[in-house]
Amino acid sequence: MALVNCESKPHVVFIPFPAQSHIKCMLKLARLLHHKGLHITFVNTVFNHKRFLNSGGPHCLDGAPGFHFATIPDGLPYDPDNKVDATQDLSELCNSILSNCLAPFLDVVASLESPVTCILSDGFMPFTIEAAEKLRVPIMQFWTVAASAFMGFHEGPNLLEKGLIPLRDESCFTDGYFDTAIDWIPGMEGFRLKDFPTYVRTIDTNEAGYNYVMECAKTTRKASHIIVHTFQELESTVIKSLKNIFPHLYTVGPLQLLLNQITFDEETKNLDLNGGSLWKEEPECIKWLQSKEPNSVVYVNFGSITVMSLQELLEFGWGLANSNHYFLWIIRPDLVVGESAVLPPEFEEVVKKRGFIASWCSQEEVLNHPSVGGFLTHCGWGSVIESLSAGVPMICWPFYGDQPTNCRQMCKEWDVGMEMGSNVKRDEVEKQVRDLMGGVEGKRIKNKAMEWKRMSEIATGPNGSSSLDVEKLANDINMFSRK
Repeated sequence: MALVNCESKPHVVFIPFPAQSHIKCMLKLARLLHHKGLHITFVNTVFNHKRFLNSGGPHCLDGAPGFHFATIPDGLPYDPDNKVDATQDLSELCNSILSNCLAPFLDVVASLESPVTCILSDGFMPFTIEAAEKLRVPIMQFWTVAASAFMGFHEGPNLLEKGLIPLRDESCFTDGYFDTAIDWIPGMEGFRLKDFPTYVRTIDTNEAGYNYVMECAKTTRKASHIIVHTFQELESTVIKSLKNIFPHLYTVGPLQLLLNQITFDEETKNLDLNGGSLWKEEPECIKWLQSKEPNSVVYVNFGSITVMSLQELLEFGWGLANSNHYFLWIIRPDLVVGESAVLPPEFEEVVKKRGFIASWCSQEEVLNHPSVGGFLTHCGWGSVIESLSAGVPMICWPFYGDQPTNCRQMCKEWDVGMEMGSNVKRDEVEKQVRDLMGGVEGKRIKNKAMEWKRMSEIATGPNGSSSLDVEKLANDINMFSRK
């Protein structure tokens, strides 16, 4: 595709961490800034570029005037037999990003026609700090997580210095060590070690995820501008504390509510890329929802990275079936570790009566459908902020990364969630679904979720906190171009 000559406009190079939720979130911010007159180059890995073409069609990445896509290799060996709709191994991916992505990224930036005003990098792409130094251009980091989770990641080196991590041995998992109070972080009062992102759970200092997160935390300290996908009203205390560390901090969420206020022409509307989905969505589930009563369906989705055993899948399945509530359940092709997600024939009979199973869907469309009354979730931040925006209460089953932090905030701070034990049992699933969909507690957190929905609409409305911060972000990037 021929590039548009946009030398008169600020040119921002976006580079997300190569995973579904990160790409989706950063694409939304890129579209907002493009609408405000900035030229955008959006850099995906070759692997995910091909996934987009597979899910959205051969022309979905053609771009638009002032917005184009570029690619870098992720450094992992190409496997022609690899399913194009499967998430890559995160440990291998993280190791490869640290070792292999700097040089090709520099090459891509050097090949662009118009000068680069700044790099807007995912906070989980630490090599971009070095790239910005080499290119002598400003860099902004976008953390596509909650402010409390960002603070949790940022404090990793301090937890290490204080000897709290890594764990000394496996006894820490059972002797109450995780209940250790962490009371010295402003804005995080009441947090325990177990409420921090899962990097604290490692015993092995050579573990890939641990080292990757620690590297991200260290490089973030070199970033002068930080963007977080949250809103002031939701996390005011921790945001205030973060601004003492990062004076140039922008809260820009929920991004979809900001996008909803814009009327895009056909060419720029296509930049949505089917909601930024790397999987093909199944619109049939929306038709199924339309046949159900308001607030009668529990939506179940464990995101793009969470995996489970076949036994856990069965426990969730029979818990949903025994609750006697309608359910829409998203089961990715790679959800079950090492096996196919095959449900027994007798469960399929239940699905015919009360359920609908799909491999992927337009989550925001589902959450905003009047038939949906609750959400059983892994607590990924994309899912949480989308559910808050829709006023939908949640059952929380955190799995990885920032999800324990989100779960803690949902259940104790924001009052919109009910936590489920990590050891899945069908009786507990049944009970919590019943409580969520029709119990006293479910009604209470539903009311609270609706309050947060209203607050998110205020934050993204005229003169709202997030609207003003997006405007300030665009103005600050414009200032870079004048220096």
